[in-house]
Amino acid sequence: MNVLVTGGGGFLGKAIIKLLLEQGHSVRSFSRAHYPELEQLGVTQFSGDLNDREAVKEAVSGCELVFHVAAKAGVWGSFEDFFQPNVVGTQNIVAACRECGVTRLVYTSSPSVVFDGGDMEGVDETVPYPEHFHSWYPQTKAEAEKYVLAANDTSLATVSLRPHLIWGPEDNHLVPRILARGRAGALKRIGSRDCLVDTVYIDNAAKAHIQAAEKLAIGSCVAGKAYFIANDEPRPLWEIVDAILAAGGLPPVRGTVSPGVAYAAGWLLEKSYGLLKLKGEPRMTRFVARELATAHWFDLSAAKRDFGYHPDVSIDEGLQRLKAWLDSSRVT
Repeated sequence: MNVLVTGGGGFLGKAIIKLLLEQGHSVRSFSRAHYPELEQLGVTQFSGDLNDREAVKEAVSGCELVFHVAAKAGVWGSFEDFFQPNVVGTQNIVAACRECGVTRLVYTSSPSVVFDGGDMEGVDETVPYPEHFHSWYPQTKAEAEKYVLAANDTSLATVSLRPHLIWGPEDNHLVPRILARGRAGALKRIGSRDCLVDTVYIDNAAKAHIQAAEKLAIGSCVAGKAYFIANDEPRPLWEIVDAILAAGGLPPVRGTVSPGVAYAAGWLLEKSYGLLKLKGEPRMTRFVARELATAHWFDLSAAKRDFGYHPDVSIDEGLQRLKAWLDSSRVT
C-alpha cells in the first residue's frame, strides 16, 4: 500500500520506513529537509512545514495509511514554538486524512503527556492527563494526542503510541546528548534514589508502530486508544545512563546533587535564559529536574493484548549494538 511517514528523516521515522519497505510498501516521507539516505532507499520525499495545510495535503494524497511521527521536541522554547508544529501540524494531518480518504492514522505521542511531576510506577493507560504541565512539549503533545483520539470515528481509525526514551544506533538526540555531557563532565545524579525508568530500543519502538497499524481498522480494538511502549525492562535511571556512557568509552556519573538543588538551578537558568534572551537551551530546567528525580515505568499489558507487542531486542543486546555502532562511526 501507499504509506506516509511524517518526520521520515528522523530517528524513529527512518526506522519505521525501513520496516515498511521490508514489507514491500510504497513509502513517502514528509519532512522539513531532504535526506539523501531516504533517497537511496527509494522513498518519495515531500519537503515542507506541518503548518502548511496544502503541503501536508499534497503529501497525504493517495495514501492509505499515515504515521504521524514528526514533532517539535525539547525542553526549551516559547509556547508558539511547540504549539504550531505539535498541535496545528497534527490538526492539519487529521484534516488531510479526511480530505484524502485515508482511513488509518498512527500518531506518535509520549508518556510525558501524563507526567504530573511525581513517580509513575507501573501505571497503565487509565492514568489521567495532569491539570498542570511543566513544559510546553508535553502540554502540546497531550493536546495533539487528545485531538487525534477524538478524531477516531466511522471514517478514520486513529491510535496513539507513547514510546519512552527511544535509543539505539543512529540516535541523533538522547545518546549524543548523554555522551556530550559526559565528555564535558556536566552530568550529575539527581538525588540518591534508584528510580526505575523504562526505555525502549529503537527497533522495538518501530515494530510497535507497525504492529499497531496492522491491527488498526475502523471499529477495531485499538482504534481511539493510547498505548505505552517500552522495553518492559525498567532499570535504575543512572544505570542506563552509565551503560550508554560505557558504550561510548566514558566513565560513569560520579557526582550527586539533591532534587531541590537541581530544581532551583532549573528555575534560575530558565529565568536567566528568558530575561537575557540567551541562545540555546538551559543545561537544567524544572521539568528535567523532576524527570530525573522520579520513576517512570509502565504497564504494557494493553499493547501486548491488543496488538501483540513484545520487544525483540533486550536492553543488554541493544547496548552491545550501540557500542558497535559508536565504535564503527567513531562518534565517541
